[in-house]
Amino acid sequence: MPEEARLEPVASGLAPVAPGGWFVVNAGDAAWVNNDRHGGVCIFESDEFVLRGRPDLQEYVKPGAGFVIRVVSPGQPTGGFHAESVEEDFLVVAGECVLLVEDEERHLRTWDFVHCPPGTGHTFVGAGDSPCVIVCSGNRDFDEETFWREYRSSEHARRYGVSGDQERPPPGTWKVERPPQWPDLPWS
Repeated sequence: MPEEARLEPVASGLAPVAPGGWFVVNAGDAAWVNNDRHGGVCIFESDEFVLRGRPDLQEYVKPGAGFVIRVVSPGQPTGGFHAESVEEDFLVVAGECVLLVEDEERHLRTWDFVHCPPGTGHTFVGAGDSPCVIVCSGNRDFDEETFWREYRSSEHARRYGVSGDQERPPPGTWKVERPPQWPDLPWS
């Protein structure tokens, strides 16, 4: 029977220090990474780079992250237009955003759900007048030989400055620290 995982403080909140156990943690207490361009990411599950305090080792979360919360302000993208080798699902739980997916552009609002099979080009851009909160879930693939992520060119994404062939923030711009406070969000 699985035992409860021990949560320990890391540079930006609480994280389980060993895989395999069950745990409960509030988003306000969990580990976060953030940067000025792509908002905040709450990482619930133990992620090597969060524990090491080295976000420069990965773009923002290593392959197969499992389950995270993304928070972006209006006009702020979650990242460059990209596709991955794993299936991903997204649920907007607060606010609004624009989904850029393949050659489509969709306005999303609270409780809209998005499913992306492996290889689907996508990204999100905050919209409306308050932060957008997106719960993200992806298949796990920790094998560097089978996991891939490719940034793709997209005319829709280019209008927002996030086409895969446009400049992205250099590695190391993700900070392992508490994100800015969003007064409208429950954990702030």
